[in-house]
Amino acid sequence: MLFARVEKATQEAGLIIMGALHPRLSQAKQLENGTLVLLGTAGAFWPALKASPEWLDHQRDPIDRWSSRVIGQMAQDFGAQAYFPFGGPPYTPFIDWALKSGRTFSSPIGALVHDAVGMLTSFRGALHFVDEFDIPQAAEQSPCVTCPAPCTLACPVGALNADSFYDVDACHSHLNSVAGQSCMTGGCAARLACPLSEGAGRLAEQSAHHMKAFHPS
Repeated sequence: MLFARVEKATQEAGLIIMGALHPRLSQAKQLENGTLVLLGTAGAFWPALKASPEWLDHQRDPIDRWSSRVIGQMAQDFGAQAYFPFGGPPYTPFIDWALKSGRTFSSPIGALVHDAVGMLTSFRGALHFVDEFDIPQAAEQSPCVTCPAPCTLACPVGALNADSFYDVDACHSHLNSVAGQSCMTGGCAARLACPLSEGAGRLAEQSAHHMKAFHPS
């Protein structure tokens, strides 16, 4: 089964399959047919990245460069087309693809939530195959339906909440403060509050790297 082969190669690369869909059936943006497999990060990603030439050369954008090389090679090996969520504008419609995969949903605070990695979603690329092949059936029900939504109360300054969703100024002001350093070094408190985020296997070191990119000093 082709999906099983792709999944094995994905795991060997240090990634996970975060969803799959048939564009013809889901009416996914930009694509009309075939099979699309979405790739993202979980626990094995950070060690793989840190051992890579892209990390060790200390140049800019190691994660994007790693993604381009690794997923590009997978595309070549499988005769697929690689797509990436970076490199725009224009940008590839990863949010649309993720939502139509039946495994990613909009959370009460507006951020994406995934059924395996919670709010620590990080799509690194996608593989588009010309042919349709069998893919696992997604549950297609948001995990938020049965969750008490601790994410809505976790932000220390209420920047991410159920009412106004994202107060950008409040978030960045907090990150500039002494109190905000816990978010800078450990990751966004609201995203970490999602019970499913534990599935991402994310180390504080990785969260700190992402936070520094999001809010450079």
